[in-house]
Amino acid sequence: MPHGVLTAIRGAAESLVVQALEAHGQLQVTRRCADATELLAAAEAGLGRVAVVSGHLEHLDREAVDALHAAGVLAIGLADPTGPWAVERLRGAGADEVLTEPHDDATAADVVDAVLRVLDATPAPRPAPVPTHPAAPAERGRVVAVWGPAGAPGRTTVAVNLAAELASRGAPVLLADADTYGGSVAQVVGLLDEAPGLAAAVRQAGQGLLDPTTLARLSPFVATDLRVLSGTSRADRWPELSSSALESVWSVARDVARWTVVDTGFCLEQDELLSYDTRAPQRNAATLRTLEAADVVVVVGAGDPVGIQRLVRGLSELSELGLAGTRLVVVNRVRASVAGPRPAEAVAQALARYAGVRDAILVPEDRAATDTALLEARTLREVAPGSPERRAIAAAAARLEALVEALVTDARHAPEPAPAGVRG
Repeated sequence: MPHGVLTAIRGAAESLVVQALEAHGQLQVTRRCADATELLAAAEAGLGRVAVVSGHLEHLDREAVDALHAAGVLAIGLADPTGPWAVERLRGAGADEVLTEPHDDATAADVVDAVLRVLDATPAPRPAPVPTHPAAPAERGRVVAVWGPAGAPGRTTVAVNLAAELASRGAPVLLADADTYGGSVAQVVGLLDEAPGLAAAVRQAGQGLLDPTTLARLSPFVATDLRVLSGTSRADRWPELSSSALESVWSVARDVARWTVVDTGFCLEQDELLSYDTRAPQRNAATLRTLEAADVVVVVGAGDPVGIQRLVRGLSELSELGLAGTRLVVVNRVRASVAGPRPAEAVAQALARYAGVRDAILVPEDRAATDTALLEARTLREVAPGSPERRAIAAAAARLEALVEALVTDARHAPEPAPAGVRG
């Protein structure tokens, strides 16, 4: 039975490609789509396994390609030969293969070969030789998501100061605000709310145009080795943070900084279950996609009875969703006035008993230092280097480095996968 192919091609190239596809016995053009909306509808209806699309098709972005993949449809992009960034744009949008738009029968045949290739209907091209010494996993930057349950446990305070501590060790750090409910990183570090930041980076990524240079331009330095990618200035702008494009932002961020520390929202509810339109923007998708992309999740809870209860439930929810394979638990605002005469001991016992966590970082509350840092839009390291709160967050940074080093060591000692086509 022929494999179904969807097309959404502009201009004279359409007839060339359709004729070449129809002439092949293993392929059948099942729908010639006029726009991206019709293409996505056909993909979700199961009318094809591959889509051949023009790079200049309106609304063809990372989110659209992500929707194609979700429907089980691979995407082959045809780049406009006159567009200087057409190929890069399609690759950035997530196309499975990119070719130059055909202009004759010979180049149309190349499109057919590409369709067969992604379907594995013909032998794959000979793979490039594998380097004798593959690149170490540590060469790319790491993404750290800072998450915590509802109740203002101090996610932003921990994220900002954790990023500052990592930067003080001489490593380039990118601090990003992906909280779709109440992003405040820009205010905490003294940046203008109107800075384009993450929303602009997501727009560029959605069009396949985000590269390390562009991301660096959108994230100004606020201290030595510390860049900030500000969040949305108003909570009602959350639809601008497309989750599929956000994944591309974190991928590019790995080439900009050794560490990308992301302040996320609190809610893990998969709100698409509440909507009939599964392709509509989802408010919590930015947090969920960031947690999925993170190498380490820093889980922040408050050191009071209500905060500990929420933290225990939050850890359970993260585990159920498979979102905290490597995690670091930080209990913030630990104080005797609400946890008893030995607050650190009480909190540690509660976490060990109810969550099985025995290695949490306990951060003593230092209200005066925190208030001074917030008032002056500076970090604890700058305003109160001797503060017990600052020392605890510095310990968290050191623990984070140890966790990542362990991940790198495990990756280096992991057995190499068997070559394609070889079965154990």
